[in-house]
Amino acid sequence: MADLFNTITLGDYKLSNRIFMAPLTRGRAVEQGVPNALMAQYYAQRASAGLIIGEATAVAKNALGWMHAPGIFTAEQQEGWRQVAQAVHNQQGRIFLQLWHMGSTVHPDFLEGELPVSSSAVKQNGSLTTPKGRDREFVVPQALSTTAIKEVVQQFVDAAKRAIDAGLDGVEIHAANGFLIDQFTRDGVNQRTDEYGGNIENRLRFMLEIVAALCREIGSGKVGIRLSPMNSVWGIKDSDPQAVFTAAVQKLNPFNLAYLHLLEPKPNDGSLYLTPILRRHYQGKLLINSGYTKATATTALENNEADAVAFGTPFIANPDLVQRYRQGAALAVADSSTFYTQTAKGYTDYPSVSGFN
Repeated sequence: MADLFNTITLGDYKLSNRIFMAPLTRGRAVEQGVPNALMAQYYAQRASAGLIIGEATAVAKNALGWMHAPGIFTAEQQEGWRQVAQAVHNQQGRIFLQLWHMGSTVHPDFLEGELPVSSSAVKQNGSLTTPKGRDREFVVPQALSTTAIKEVVQQFVDAAKRAIDAGLDGVEIHAANGFLIDQFTRDGVNQRTDEYGGNIENRLRFMLEIVAALCREIGSGKVGIRLSPMNSVWGIKDSDPQAVFTAAVQKLNPFNLAYLHLLEPKPNDGSLYLTPILRRHYQGKLLINSGYTKATATTALENNEADAVAFGTPFIANPDLVQRYRQGAALAVADSSTFYTQTAKGYTDYPSVSGFN
């Protein structure tokens, strides 16, 4: 019977436990999206996780629309991630990097006034902080041409190569949370009539082209993917999510990926819960994530609902979360006011149970 503290083999790696650190955007890459020493310290403190999934990291300049989030499309950014990888490896940890294109949720303020891109010219509901202020509403994006789609696929490939060259252990394709890949997958946004729109197979084409290209370039054992089948952030939706995401995981099976990462909270109102359905259709290692505690995660593994569990907020305030879970120690509480600030406060200053890291 699986346990949180059992080892697990995912792709190319045997990992020390099944308590994974979820990708958490934190806003500390303050200079041109370049990871820095503070970020290296933060990740090294949490290296006891079976696997760290590094924060969402932009694959191109027009992919980045979050203040002080990192990228991996320049040599300087790549060297910054090398510093992070070395720090984690010095603590015997493993780290994948989540590759990100925000699509239509990039405000023109980040693009010298140019429009962001998406599957279709469909505006998402919402706003983000930009260099020009808070609550800047999203705009109607421009639909990517088929030629431009190929260029974006190559941007993911180039980013994955940079990640591996920087010494990171692998990458996670961010195909969730209403960002660009999700904007192709779901028919609430994707209004295309070419080979990338219309039926489910066509809407999954963009995601699968990225998956295939990365597996060819760096090997499938270094590639994971994240989906959020029921996430409705910024109004994104699909008319038949069960059909779409069942087809998605079935089409992912032949790639023999390191893992599939599902972000989906368990509903308490009897509404559709796709994770157990997708578990039945997916043949590889499954990682689940959304508000789990030690107790609920243990139950999920015992019931074979997943192979590992990712924890987000608990890792913010508990760099030694694995040790605390093992010892049954109390957890520190994260200060949400510091989640997206730019200093060490609320970032690297949380102590371990035995003192500061």
